[in-house]
Amino acid sequence: MSSLPKSKLLVVEDDEGLQRQLKWSYEDHEVIIAGDRVAAIEALRTHQPDVVTLDLGLPPDPDGVSEGFATLQDILQIRPTTKVIVASGHGARESARRAIAMGAFDFYHKPVDIDELGLIVRRAFHVSGLEAENRRLADAGNQGNSVLGGMVTAAPEMIKVARMIERVATAQVSVMLLGASGTGKELLARGLHNCSLRKDKAFIAINCAAIPENLLESELFGYEKGAFTGAIKTQPGKIELAEGGTLFLDEVGDIPLPLQVKLLRFLQERVIERIGGRKPIPVDVRIVCATHQNLEDMITTGRFREDLYYRLAEIVVRIPTLAQRAGDAVLLAQYFLGRFARENNREFRGLTPDAVAAIADWHWPGNVRELENRMKRAVIMAEGTRLAASDLDLANASDEAGMSLKAAREAADRVAIRRALARTDNNVSNAAKLLGVSRPTLYDLMRQFGIE
Repeated sequence: MSSLPKSKLLVVEDDEGLQRQLKWSYEDHEVIIAGDRVAAIEALRTHQPDVVTLDLGLPPDPDGVSEGFATLQDILQIRPTTKVIVASGHGARESARRAIAMGAFDFYHKPVDIDELGLIVRRAFHVSGLEAENRRLADAGNQGNSVLGGMVTAAPEMIKVARMIERVATAQVSVMLLGASGTGKELLARGLHNCSLRKDKAFIAINCAAIPENLLESELFGYEKGAFTGAIKTQPGKIELAEGGTLFLDEVGDIPLPLQVKLLRFLQERVIERIGGRKPIPVDVRIVCATHQNLEDMITTGRFREDLYYRLAEIVVRIPTLAQRAGDAVLLAQYFLGRFARENNREFRGLTPDAVAAIADWHWPGNVRELENRMKRAVIMAEGTRLAASDLDLANASDEAGMSLKAAREAADRVAIRRALARTDNNVSNAAKLLGVSRPTLYDLMRQFGIE
C-alpha cells in the first residue's frame, strides 16, 4: 500500500548552510530549494508548492529587501493561493507590515528559530489544506455532488448527519431535525427534499415561531372567502401549497396546543379543511420539522402532544453545534469570505494567522449564523486585503484570554490534530500522514497539547 504524497514546501534562501538546515528540519515534506528569484519562480511553476518560506535578502540585493519583495509579488501573482512565510533581519517591523499588506501569510525574524518557524509552517499547511478543501467542496457544489448539494463541511460529525439525511430522503417517513439555533436546520431540510423523490415538487417552509398564534392556523390550512373579516378571497394554506412536495415546519415546538390537535388529525387522515370550509381536501405532502427546544420536556409538562411528537419524529436527526464540528469554523469562514467578497466586489487574499486562530478558538454561541454575520460585516468594513481577528470583532476575546501569537498557533495546531484524529478514527499513523508529519512528531505534539 503506497503512502500519501508529501506536501511540497519551497524554501527560497541563498545561504547554503541554512538551506541544508531547513531541508533537514522539514524531512516530512518534499522540500524544494531555490537560491534566487529566477529559480524560485521556476520551482513555483514546476512544483506548485502550497507553502513557501522566503528570505527577503536575495541576490543581487542580499543586504536589502527589494529582490525579496519582487519575488513575493511574483509568487502571489502566479499562484495567489500559495502561503508565503517571509523572513528578514532588515528593518523587520516595517518589512513585516509591508509583506503582510502585500498578501504574505506570516512573517518571522532572523536569525531563524527552527521550532518557531516549524509552528508557522504547520499552520500554513493547515490553512492551505482547509482552503483547498473549501474550493473542492465549492466545485462539487457547482456540479451538484457536494454533501447534500450545498453544505460546506469536513467535520466527521456533520458528514455523518448529512449521510443519515441522504439515506432517509427517499423513505416515506417524517423527519425531525433537532439542533441549536443557527446550526443549519433549514439547509438540511432543503437538502433532504432535494435528495428525495419529491425534488421536482415544491419545498414550502414556515417558521411557526415567527407567526402570531391567531394567524398560524390560516397560514397552515388556508381559508375560504368570507371565513372571517378581511377574507376577501379564498386562500390555500402552506400544507396545500406543498402538494406533492415537502412542508418544512421550523420551530414546531411553538405550535399552540389547539392547533397541534388539528395538525395531528391531518397527519393521521392526510386531508385538510380550510377555515370556513366544509369540503375535505386530500393532500400528499411530506413533513420535515425542526426545533431547538426539548420536546420531551415539553411533553412532560403538557405543552406538546406526545402522539403528535411520534407522528413527526419517525426519524430524529441531531445536529451538532459549530463548536462540535472539528475544523468547520475556519473552513466555513474561508467559504463565506469568498462568497461575500464576490457579492461585494471586494478582493481578499484570505485570513491572517490571528484570524484563523481566533476563529478556531471562539466558542460560536450563535453557530453558523453568527459566523456568517461576522464574515459578511467584516468583508464590507475591512480596509486591508486580508481579514484579521479585529475585523471579526474577535481580537478582544483573544486578548482577554491572554493569547500570544505562539499560543494562537498552538490552538490552531490542536484543532488540526483533533480533526485529523477524528477523520482517521483515531489512527495516529494515518492522522500523521494527513497532517504531513511523522508519527513520532505527532505523538510529541499530542503529549504537548494534552490530547489523548
